[in-house]
Amino acid sequence: MTHPIPVLFIHGLWLHSTSWQPWIDLFRDEGYAPSAPGWPGDPDTVEEARQNPESIADRGIDDVVDHYAAIIRGMETPPILVGHSFGGMIAQKLLGQNLAAAAVAIDAAQIKGVLPLPLSALRSTLPVFKNPANKHRAVSLTAEQFRFAFGNALTEKESDALYEQWTIPAPGKPLFEAAAANFNPSSPAKVDTANSGRGPLLLMSGGQDHTVPETVTRATVKQYRHSEAVTEFLAFPDRGHSLTIDSGWREVADEALAWLRRQNLEAQR
Repeated sequence: MTHPIPVLFIHGLWLHSTSWQPWIDLFRDEGYAPSAPGWPGDPDTVEEARQNPESIADRGIDDVVDHYAAIIRGMETPPILVGHSFGGMIAQKLLGQNLAAAAVAIDAAQIKGVLPLPLSALRSTLPVFKNPANKHRAVSLTAEQFRFAFGNALTEKESDALYEQWTIPAPGKPLFEAAAANFNPSSPAKVDTANSGRGPLLLMSGGQDHTVPETVTRATVKQYRHSEAVTEFLAFPDRGHSLTIDSGWREVADEALAWLRRQNLEAQR
């Protein structure tokens, strides 16, 4: 008896894990066994997360990696990982640790060794960095800040609707850790990019992304130049950081599924 391939979806900052629900439904229909557990401390719903930001505060990259590693170790087989933003960084770390069969990292946050720091990325994260105390707090975005960081390629109406539906406070600590990564030899943002025995990796990028501009993702691809494992890049030129949750999400999901089939990771239906 064959078991469906597990797929673990990992959200990034400011989005609740339930924002993956359309992806979960699609991947289940395609024969996979998908799930989207939240970060450590994440409440079950968007509303609870907004009411209890302290439950999310002060969680760093290692805390999140250890949380998902424990979930993976409880699975019968290594999962496929699909991560967005900081979830994309987490997916890369777990893949580099040989805990996953493959990973799709979408607009993944900057890993150690990546040098480009575009001005739009600085502006997107300013709500956190404007106060050093935010390292230990959870920080919310305003609708206007969300439009710049996530919804700049959308109409204001769609951006505001997504803001109301999916946004939650986010811990500031991962951003401070990523910002200091290239000055810290033991940074938690370090990924084993030289691992040639890991599963395949697809790095996706939105060409209009303000938070993780395409230059950052392309620089991330170069970090894997010493690995013989499959590392591929795919750009969506007209998309922003909201590409996993906006009205065009299906295009991104379909490309991820097509890539998995090419890696012989097609689900049994």
